[in-house]
Amino acid sequence: MSRRSPSNYLEIKAYVRDKIEAGAWKAGDLIPSEHELVRKFGVARMTVNRALRELTSEQLLMRVQGTGTFVADRRSQSTLIEIRSIHEEIAGRGHKHTSEVVLLGRSNDAQALRALGLDSDDFAFQSQIVHFENDIPVQFEDRFVHPALFPDYLQQDFNITTPSDYMTRRAPIRRVQYSITARKATAQVRKLLRMEAGEPCMVLHRCTWSGAHAATSVFLWYAGGRLQLTGEF
Repeated sequence: MSRRSPSNYLEIKAYVRDKIEAGAWKAGDLIPSEHELVRKFGVARMTVNRALRELTSEQLLMRVQGTGTFVADRRSQSTLIEIRSIHEEIAGRGHKHTSEVVLLGRSNDAQALRALGLDSDDFAFQSQIVHFENDIPVQFEDRFVHPALFPDYLQQDFNITTPSDYMTRRAPIRRVQYSITARKATAQVRKLLRMEAGEPCMVLHRCTWSGAHAATSVFLWYAGGRLQLTGEF
């Protein structure tokens, strides 16, 4: 089989884009593999890879390591202004939310203790949870909470409810502070979110207060190609 010019990556991009815009491939659909596209177009794999990478950067596709490439939901946006449960956000898009608890216990992390206004010999409660949208991992949540405000935190089943839902019922939020940074994913995050090697990672760090007390300090990790943060004033 002859190999055509690498410039034909534009032809592949147009083919994929046309399928999406025509509704043949819908949000969340798994598209043909790189191998299948190589056979269809008679090009080198690097040509197909370039086309898919560019479409991912344009947020038409999202790639999940070990699973495949999916049509992105361009409605998959989270707001910076309103704090909502990730379950509520995903359900609002008509998709299925599931979660996997990675860790639930006590922590003496020095940064977390300072953020929560606790002494160095105190402890915080910590949970680590992976959130899935239609079985695709979209967020890794690393949360520290004040044990005095949420004494039964470790007894919660966060496979059924989310920390946000539980905490909002128990201690309403009065103040929020957040920052956003681009970071290199840790080995743990890259594995849990099934990220491609070198894929960018965005981290939202959010601290909340209930009354005069710091309630939680949470780091929300996202694979860069799977989320768009928006806001409106």
